[in-house]
Amino acid sequence: MHPGAQDGDSDSNIPGHPRLRLSCATLEPTFEVEAIDEQGQRMLTRIAGEHPLTLYVDRREIVTLMTLGRAPEALAIGYLRNQRLVRSIAEIESVQVDWDVNAVAVTTHAGIDDLERRMSHRTVTTGCGQGTVFGDLMAEIDSIHLPDEVRLSQAGLAALLEAVRQHETVYKSAGAVHGCALASVRDEQCALLAFVEDVGRHNAVDAIAGQMWLQGWDGADKIFYTTGRLTSEMVIKAAQMQIPFLVSRSGLTQMGYQTAQRVGMTMLGRAVNRHFLLFTGEHRFVHSPLAPA
Repeated sequence: MHPGAQDGDSDSNIPGHPRLRLSCATLEPTFEVEAIDEQGQRMLTRIAGEHPLTLYVDRREIVTLMTLGRAPEALAIGYLRNQRLVRSIAEIESVQVDWDVNAVAVTTHAGIDDLERRMSHRTVTTGCGQGTVFGDLMAEIDSIHLPDEVRLSQAGLAALLEAVRQHETVYKSAGAVHGCALASVRDEQCALLAFVEDVGRHNAVDAIAGQMWLQGWDGADKIFYTTGRLTSEMVIKAAQMQIPFLVSRSGLTQMGYQTAQRVGMTMLGRAVNRHFLLFTGEHRFVHSPLAPA
């Protein structure tokens, strides 16, 4: 077994999917190494893990992902979801990770129709490392209709940013990773549901997408938070998950902005502490003066 791996099968605690066979092969996210500081002193410090994980679907090699290894099963499921290779978690029979060979094997119930053709057209995106989206990047964007009923208050956003700031993260101890969070919105307030870190922001997004399927979470009343920049890829993935709010502590690209306008998403960037910039989807955001910190 790979050092630090926690292996085993878990067939329970998957809402609505009791037949799904799922390994549990989480790796330790950081490693201790020796370094020399600016004073010439030797010291022990922690660095982030990075492991290749080759994804196979029905014995067909799909892609090799470089990952922290914290949520490999959710990452595999979310990757297939966001690449639009599977339409429902009900199509998946099992997800088994084996760190001895750095592979994850996904078995479907009925195979994936026209897999070769659908893999032939790849768009290289601006994701950390190399993000790819199979098929036409914008093919289904106009068919997406995000919910308009949910509202987020300025105080709710501030509470979310504070919850993310206080969350214990790999980044605080080792750096070198991106983080993504999923929160629910109710009565203009929000609650943190999940937080995932990985060496690439697109991996962290996919792992959240996989967790949403595994937990049976609907995106209609959710906020997606990322530490990475808001590109068209990030907007499309959030929109495919039916999430109306996208928040980042970083900035955004022109195509990310245009795509958010196109799908009617509420997108906020440069969101740190109580500061933010609201770029699109103002109708879902409730401005409210905050009390002095």
